[in-house]
Amino acid sequence: MSTIDQCQRNFHFRGRSFIAFALSPEPPIADWLVALGEWAAKSPGFFLGRPVVLDLMAVTLSEHAIGHLIDQLAQRGIRIMGLTGVDPAMTSEKLPPVLSGGWASEKAIGVESPTSGAPAQKEPASLLLDEPVRSGQSVHFPAGDVTILGSVASGAEIVAGGSIHIYGTLRGTAMAGSFGDERARIFCSRNEAELLAINGYYQTAEDMAAELRSKPAQAWLESTSLMIATLV
Repeated sequence: MSTIDQCQRNFHFRGRSFIAFALSPEPPIADWLVALGEWAAKSPGFFLGRPVVLDLMAVTLSEHAIGHLIDQLAQRGIRIMGLTGVDPAMTSEKLPPVLSGGWASEKAIGVESPTSGAPAQKEPASLLLDEPVRSGQSVHFPAGDVTILGSVASGAEIVAGGSIHIYGTLRGTAMAGSFGDERARIFCSRNEAELLAINGYYQTAEDMAAELRSKPAQAWLESTSLMIATLV
């Protein structure tokens, strides 16, 4: 066998899809950054390790201004993986790549000023999954409640605009009310969660009392505190 043959290899490329949060700044940018900072202060680890895309559709910024905005977000613990809503000709290799082909969810995490009006309420919807959610899987349902008849494995993630009901063991992450519903709750038949969150307020496994582990539990929000209790 020749040296060339020995060096030849077969390369396999697989496409994978990831859910990314899209931040959509609105003018004036300074006020938007202040509001974002106040929201993020409620849950400082929310954006940690999560892919975030910067949607610039609502603003007109120069390349320098885009770079400055990305730096400001980085100071708040938000790392931008890509841009959308901007002409690629306006960017360079100094900025994250311009992405295309994404689709929007029905709702978005709101960063609203104190004077903005309350969003219109829609009739709640629900999503029923009759199979377990495996490690590495993500279920995002912004329109309402999520009910899972099986278990949620470690490393899996459930994000719902409403409440989350898990009839099996919860070992992964459950984030209810993620789009502004403070009344949302999380229910599970066995709590071994890595993280529970409602409307941005969360507790990790390390934060939870030992007596709440490996038992039926529910979580709800009281003001700015995430409450967890066992179910009788």
